[in-house]
Amino acid sequence: MAYKLDPLERSFGAVINEIDLVNIQDSDFDLLYSDWLKYALLIFPQQHLTNEEQIKFAKRFGEMEYDISELSNVKKDGSIRDPNNDDYVKMLKGNIEWHHDSTYMPIQAKGSVFTAHTVPSSGGETGWLDCRASYEALENEMKEKLKKLNAYHSYEYSQKDRYGHKSKEESEFSGYGFDVDPKPLRPLVKTHPETGIKCLTIGRHIYKIPGMEDEEARNLARELEEFSLSNKKWIYHHNWKKGDAVIWDNRCLMHQACPWNYQEPRIMFHSRIAGDKSSELALNH
Repeated sequence: MAYKLDPLERSFGAVINEIDLVNIQDSDFDLLYSDWLKYALLIFPQQHLTNEEQIKFAKRFGEMEYDISELSNVKKDGSIRDPNNDDYVKMLKGNIEWHHDSTYMPIQAKGSVFTAHTVPSSGGETGWLDCRASYEALENEMKEKLKKLNAYHSYEYSQKDRYGHKSKEESEFSGYGFDVDPKPLRPLVKTHPETGIKCLTIGRHIYKIPGMEDEEARNLARELEEFSLSNKKWIYHHNWKKGDAVIWDNRCLMHQACPWNYQEPRIMFHSRIAGDKSSELALNH
């Protein structure tokens, strides 16, 4: 084997050692890609990738939704952002809720590469949840119910409205994804385009389910999320060390950020891999 792979004691995920992500050969990458589809989350300790190296690695997995974005509570001048009234910090706090990336965009993201550059003394972990395993464990009656249901996803609802963001003119945060119209409509159950495995597509960006009253829709979304969180084997939280890198499959995993002392710096970089239009385009786009 071209590298050392150790599966997590979970329904998903693996730690990869003895690999150089910067100079990985095509034959080794083909094996890595297969392992990514199998495990959905690959963790690469102590890679210390530069931004350019991270982008180059991410692009091996497909076209990019965006090359790289800094997720940080540190301003460009090195000072710490206001933990209570800064739009970037509001965005970071919103990410504490479980979600898939870009379900609120016309095309849902395929996956993401994430790297740690500065980590706090405690907290600030990232968690992932296996939506394949949680779907598979549902009662048949619920599976039948979900077959017919779709949900609208909105970042304007899940972030802007709930966290009180300032207008674009007043804020440093770009508001990426706030103004998508119409709000993307997606099945609550999707079939993974490469593995054929069914999984739930749920999380914080759901705000309406056609055919249901708002309260009923919220209750169903909450029920599915709580069920998905009911088995520890389906969840993994990574305690970051500086230099760590991960890649996850956004089509079948949800993720969340964990809080930390926002007076301490935390600097992460995120490269988002674009979804394939043939499988990730919303039903109404």
